[in-house]
Amino acid sequence: MTTRRTFLHLSLGAVAATTAVTLPHVAQGQGRTFEIKTRDGVGLFVKDTGGSGRAVVMTHAWPLNADIWDYQAARLSSSGFRVVTYDRRGFGESSKPTFGYEYDTLAADLHALLTDLDLRDAALVGFSMGGGEVARYVAKHGTERVGKAAFVAAIPPFLLKTADNPEGVDAPVFDGIRKGLAADRPAFLAGFLQNFYNVDVLGGKRVSDELVRLSWNIASEASPAGTLACVSAWLTDFRKDLSRFDLPTLVVHGDSDRIVPLEVSGRRTHDAVKGSKLVVLKDAPHGLNWTHAEELNRALIAFLKAE
Repeated sequence: MTTRRTFLHLSLGAVAATTAVTLPHVAQGQGRTFEIKTRDGVGLFVKDTGGSGRAVVMTHAWPLNADIWDYQAARLSSSGFRVVTYDRRGFGESSKPTFGYEYDTLAADLHALLTDLDLRDAALVGFSMGGGEVARYVAKHGTERVGKAAFVAAIPPFLLKTADNPEGVDAPVFDGIRKGLAADRPAFLAGFLQNFYNVDVLGGKRVSDELVRLSWNIASEASPAGTLACVSAWLTDFRKDLSRFDLPTLVVHGDSDRIVPLEVSGRRTHDAVKGSKLVVLKDAPHGLNWTHAEELNRALIAFLKAE
């Protein structure tokens, strides 16, 4: 499989004028890209920075792919960690089946990756939808291969408003997302990404037009079926999953997240996981891994290095 042009390298020129992010040097020739197969035969595209440090496995946000982590991968790799990222089924260069977009299967995909690479004491970092994979993985597959977990602007514990979850989001909101995707997916994604990065506030400061355009390009290339099916997966109840967490856990969330609000998710995940650490990034949107890359990197590195 040939190496694709990454999210990071395509965007450096545009971002230099709008952010203060400085990328560390990463030695050439250490990383690799490859494909693994899941239990149901789906191919997952993987990027591995290599190295002998603790493995950090990062799951990405909808509707993007693993390239969204490039700033974090570079910083963590230069800090001594082995960073493994992969495209979720249906996204990026992974296979695009019409099935398997519920969290038991997505967690099984993550398990296939950890098993294939024989990773031990790994740290799992889940961004947005990827936080669901982290929660379900630990609940179903245990901690034999996992030593730490982090939720970044993640969807747990339970997004849907129900009688026993009054803090959640009303069901018609998700119905509207499905209708928007079905009616005009490119147009819906364009509007979604405006709020993903809070472009009206951060545009020209922490996010460039070029980044938003590139994000749209990545999102538009994802599987239409997978993009739509994932919306139903967001409504998964992870409260029981989180109750099983007994490992060091970090929760990072922006206080200006319009997609997955802090009070609906991040703060409640912190409350649900005993002993977890909550880091709230001021004025950060959902796409904080780009707009607030340095702040997120510092939080992750401090957590990963802590005893």
